Amino acid sequence: MNLVVTTIDTTAELTQLSPRYKRLLTIDLDTLSVLDRICPVLFEDGTAGVFVMRGNDYDDQVMAVINLLMQKKFRLQQAPLYSVARPVFLSLIKPLRLNDERALATVLTGSENLPPLIKIFDEIVEWAVDVGASDIHFNVRTTDANSQVRFTINGDYFVFDKFSKYPTSFMLEMLSLVWMEIKGGNGAVFDPTVEQQGRLERTVSGSRFTLRWASLAADGGPSVCLRLLKSEAISEAPTLSSLGYLSSQVASFERATLIEGGAVVLSGMVGSGKSTTIACLMRNIPSHRKVITIEDPAEFIIPHALQNTLTRSLNGSDTHVFDAKLATIKRSAMNDLLIGEIRDSAGGRAFMDLAASGANLYTTVHARSCLLICERLSSTLIGVARDFLASPGVLKLLVHQMLLSALCKYCSLSFFEVNPDQPWRCVKGYARNHLWFARWAEAIACTYQLDLNRLRFRNESGCDRCRRVSIQGLAGIEGRTVIAEMIEPARELDFLDGLDSGNRSKLRRWYEERPRAALTSEDMTGKSVFDSAIFKISVGHVDPRFVEAKFGLFNERLQA
Repeated sequence: MNLVVTTIDTTAELTQLSPRYKRLLTIDLDTLSVLDRICPVLFEDGTAGVFVMRGNDYDDQVMAVINLLMQKKFRLQQAPLYSVARPVFLSLIKPLRLNDERALATVLTGSENLPPLIKIFDEIVEWAVDVGASDIHFNVRTTDANSQVRFTINGDYFVFDKFSKYPTSFMLEMLSLVWMEIKGGNGAVFDPTVEQQGRLERTVSGSRFTLRWASLAADGGPSVCLRLLKSEAISEAPTLSSLGYLSSQVASFERATLIEGGAVVLSGMVGSGKSTTIACLMRNIPSHRKVITIEDPAEFIIPHALQNTLTRSLNGSDTHVFDAKLATIKRSAMNDLLIGEIRDSAGGRAFMDLAASGANLYTTVHARSCLLICERLSSTLIGVARDFLASPGVLKLLVHQMLLSALCKYCSLSFFEVNPDQPWRCVKGYARNHLWFARWAEAIACTYQLDLNRLRFRNESGCDRCRRVSIQGLAGIEGRTVIAEMIEPARELDFLDGLDSGNRSKLRRWYEERPRAALTSEDMTGKSVFDSAIFKISVGHVDPRFVEAKFGLFNERLQA
């Protein structure tokens, strides 16, 4: 039989078939053994055909399946054979993979292409975990022959030779296969032309990780960012102090958790460690209090907490799901509630409802400072009333945090240990002579009244404790440390007055003129996040260049 082959390249083409595709006949005909490449299908008019994964169009078994359809008295379409692109084909068999153990075993063991691609993906993930990356970026260039994988490590965006040239078609196929494992995703297949999100699980060296998928449909091709979230018990995670919070800041957190009712709000940019901090905070809630969380996804296992992963859509079309979950939680007699992030009107309504109800609410927002937390919450996007925020008892603690690279304590250099015969690289990467370095460091010490002898600088050669193979840019660095600023509304009533009046300039003046200890004091009461950074410089925890990378050049700040 000489068959005409119809091609299907996209899901849209599949939905536009006439007559419309209705369902698979794989179970009916017991053709699970060829599920990885051939699927008999039924159409709405009662006719039948065969979907074949692209590249297997002339497989001998295709004709066998067509003959089987005729033996079972199915009426064939006039052109019954369809050559289906791999991503679309895999989306069709996904329900069988998930719900039929025989089908799943067939797909995983019968395909010659699937295991190698998934294996390469897993090797990328394992490498990222090994070097301590927080994110993996699959940057696909559809107009180029090659694409690359980058990694975020200690907040910096790296590319390495071994991951810099993947064939673009290979990467698209790999991402399409990985998408088949996504939970809570929008779309049956990976679509490079739209934004998609979801999550998948991996186990690396005995530890379980959740990979949070977020794809960007850029002009030159999709960029898929996978955030690596270690699904560890928070009891194994760092304490607030080991994260970098100082004793006065830890005391503020402790006061906030003891006060009944009201909200603790953490702000920061993407990747600033907000989720880690708030999870550490909630670990200390006594076990006799009922703790519930709503997260996207649950990033840490919090002992004695009832955790709920609720994946939200990108367009906000599923607010009813969020509202329904909250309504149930309110009837659950809980004491403490974590909402992973307030980002839209649904979250804003929940914030007002819960913060006024006497519950202890913990949440995060994206904002650039403590003062801007309330601006963010009262924005038209979220819609929390400003006068509500200014009501006593609603806000317990506002925190804004950032992360700075921390110096390796074993090999960092003092002012006098910096080699005068070697070029000094400023924060812009320019080579400077030793005289430039000395004037720069002395100006910082003089301006902020720091002890020049206590300042420390990165050793670009690193040592055996901090040096990582193939990552020269991280030599001399040992993790990251928190710098933060805080406002406790109950102890700073002038803040609530300024918030209620809506006088932003007055509020800014109050913030800048708050009483505070010397910059070299560990007491962070009333200090800004920049003041916190200066303190970390004063005790040799961070290189002044790390602070310049976040706040701008010191000489420019002095001239402003």
